[in-house]
Amino acid sequence: MFDKILIANRGEIALRILRAAKELGIATVAVHSTADAEAMHVKLADESVCIGPPAARDSYLNIPALLSACEITGADAIHPGYGFLSENARFAEILAEHNIGFIGPKAEHIRIMGDKIEAKRTALALGIPCVPGSEGGIDNDEQAIRVAREIGFPVLVKAAAGGGGRGMKVARTEADLLNALHTAKQEAKAAFGDDAVYLEKYLERPRHIEIQILGDGKGNAIHLGERDCSLQRRHQKVLEESPSPALNAEQRAEIGEICAAAMRKLQYSGAGTIEFLYEDGRFYFIEMNTRIQVEHPVTEMITGIDLVNEQIRIAAGSPLSIAQEDVRFEGAAIECRVNAEHPATFRPSPGKIAYYHPPGGLGVRVDSAVYQGYTIPPNYDSLVGKLIVHGRNRTEALMRLRRALDEFIVDGIDTTLPLFRTLVRNGDVQNGDYDIHWLEKFLATGGMDGE
Repeated sequence: MFDKILIANRGEIALRILRAAKELGIATVAVHSTADAEAMHVKLADESVCIGPPAARDSYLNIPALLSACEITGADAIHPGYGFLSENARFAEILAEHNIGFIGPKAEHIRIMGDKIEAKRTALALGIPCVPGSEGGIDNDEQAIRVAREIGFPVLVKAAAGGGGRGMKVARTEADLLNALHTAKQEAKAAFGDDAVYLEKYLERPRHIEIQILGDGKGNAIHLGERDCSLQRRHQKVLEESPSPALNAEQRAEIGEICAAAMRKLQYSGAGTIEFLYEDGRFYFIEMNTRIQVEHPVTEMITGIDLVNEQIRIAAGSPLSIAQEDVRFEGAAIECRVNAEHPATFRPSPGKIAYYHPPGGLGVRVDSAVYQGYTIPPNYDSLVGKLIVHGRNRTEALMRLRRALDEFIVDGIDTTLPLFRTLVRNGDVQNGDYDIHWLEKFLATGGMDGE
């Protein structure tokens, strides 16, 4: 087992990792920018090191600074959390070159799954169902038109190195396609330094279903069920739940085993999430995230399995601590991502939290690194915290969420709490009758008017 872990992240995920490490008896090192000097994880870690100014490129993305922090503190492993360097294959390789453990998968798997075209090729080879589309990148207009005619309009132009909805455009006609192709390539080049794009069939009303997996790199892998992340805005997840209202136990077991079997073949190591679009009873692979997910607490609540604990154990060389037949899915869980944003316009709202009162009670969990008097800096993402509830069934979870949202108070800044209070009272959400386009349509038709 590791003696000391450096946490190469900030905010709630840094605090989440710190707690898991402490429960394993492992010393912790917090790194921080000058903007995060008063952050909660910095206050609670055994040691802390300032690694640069507020800009992420000069601090949390500064690999030499992270290596120096490991050297001066004697940390023998790094947990990257999510975002920042968590899916940077070269970072994992550099750590190996310096005999520092990387709490994540092998660099080769990060690299394969970080390229959407290569990821799709790999998924097909591993027996994972994929969305019909181009076999590789699209090089010119003529090829784009030919592929689009083969798979049928509408089609989706996607950046090969993309994420977060950038470099992604829908085309319903050939004329649309040429414009979408050029726009997506420009966006991809600006955002990722790579203008490679590919085509996929565009599904009209899919849900976003993802499967949580764990592998130990020794040929063992299990799945921990699905999360339904269909409530999205601009391809960013807003609310996640498990189990999905759209799946039954047979479907869950089938797609879960497909994913677990694929990870056994790949000899994948660590936590990962295989993401699908789901429509008319069929699953279509879209990508794999080779890291812990923001929404991982949903899975923890219904399985009782500490995913970060497992990440650390696996990275230290231990086999999986649980077999597939031992995984039990109990009840229902829902997570709301509470951001420092206006609930209707989504304008960022950094600033000082004048009053903070998180909810509590049976089945309520809040993953947050903020506190009363804390100032949310403008330099990073706007996440205030994650509210997660668990109930014996979906109805109980929804009622518990409604109660917890009414208790949750964050004064001094705008937050998206009013949005969730509206959503949890909406009939479609209560019935689980929504797809990945539902929230944007709801907002476009004035669902949050008056806020």
